[in-house]
Amino acid sequence: MVIRASAAAVAAWAMAGSAFAADAPSEIKIGTLYASAGRYASISMPVHNGLKLWVDQKNADGGMYVKAFDKKLPIKLVAYDDQSNTATASTFYNQLITQDKVDLLVADSGSVLTAPAVAIARDRKMFLFDQTGTGASFFTKDNPYIALMSDPVSTIWPKPIADFLLNDGPALGIKKVAILYATNEFTGTQANAVRGFLKAAGSPIEIVYDQGVPTETTNYTVIINNIKAAQPDAVIHLGYAPNDIAFLRNVQDVGVKFKMLFCIYPGLETELLEKNVGNKGLEHVFTYVPSSELAYDVNFGMKLPEFRAAWDKKYADGKVEFGFNSVAGYTTGLVIEKTMTEATSLDQLEIRRAVFSLSGRLKTLDGTFALDETGGQIGELTPLGQLELNDHGHLKFVTVYPHEVATGKPVYPRP
Repeated sequence: MVIRASAAAVAAWAMAGSAFAADAPSEIKIGTLYASAGRYASISMPVHNGLKLWVDQKNADGGMYVKAFDKKLPIKLVAYDDQSNTATASTFYNQLITQDKVDLLVADSGSVLTAPAVAIARDRKMFLFDQTGTGASFFTKDNPYIALMSDPVSTIWPKPIADFLLNDGPALGIKKVAILYATNEFTGTQANAVRGFLKAAGSPIEIVYDQGVPTETTNYTVIINNIKAAQPDAVIHLGYAPNDIAFLRNVQDVGVKFKMLFCIYPGLETELLEKNVGNKGLEHVFTYVPSSELAYDVNFGMKLPEFRAAWDKKYADGKVEFGFNSVAGYTTGLVIEKTMTEATSLDQLEIRRAVFSLSGRLKTLDGTFALDETGGQIGELTPLGQLELNDHGHLKFVTVYPHEVATGKPVYPRP
């Protein structure tokens, strides 16, 4: 009797195991977009290539372990080129969900091309792996279908700039600040944050110029002269890479030397800015010190030197520059991989639970992954730095704030 019962149990377990294996898909489909051309190609392609590097590594190793099926499964990356067009992006995001029926949805890079995905993912009840779309409006308590992977939400990202101005600025003679920003979700939110920090009660800083311009702006000559007339002690320019390139070129053309000049992308995409602005045009510019320049301790994935070597080997043609966005795409892959080791099914809210379970525990080459309750990234913070030329005429980062991570003192005023 006991023997027959044991045999029956074994048979039941075997049948259950067979059914479980049969339920496992032949692959895990990850859907994403990228922009090979247009205004956002310079930030989109490094992110996409970083993600592809991770996919290729996993597939070369037999696939990604998926706890829900207790086995490794190959990854199929379904990717469409949105050409930096939001209408095209909307069409493709819908196609990935309704026609390709991807298991995991990954947004294109940046807030402008992420924005269409946020609404679509929410409506379709598909969890969105938001790579670098930091716009504050994306993260709300009534939307459980999103989390930011690779950089801080825009409302806190510029805090080191404001803290530097408020705490160290007065001793340097910084009393008046100009803010120029491109009017999109990414840089508009950062401008609001900087403005809010600097207008705090008792602030020693006066904002003497505060202007938004279209993201498509290519000529800043008149604007630069208007800023100069306001006589600021520091200029904060917030735009995408093409904005920074045009602005910094025009600053050189006009011959103005602002005492302090901050721009985002000299730090995030240094190689791209070097090619288009030149080292002298970037010397003494303040910027974010990204994870592509800081060697963080990691508990999952490659360390920065290993990743840089893998990137240089895979993309030896140099057509896509290495920088923060390269790290961002690879980080997205690592979060997906770790999520799949935690999720007990491919149900989208279970995927969300698994992603949030990583908060504060996952440490990658991009820093500590940490989320707030809405899915906004509150880890992976970037210090404030300044670009200087080394003895060989090449750019180097000098971290100036916060003080506990500083590697040098700021050069102010700009010579």
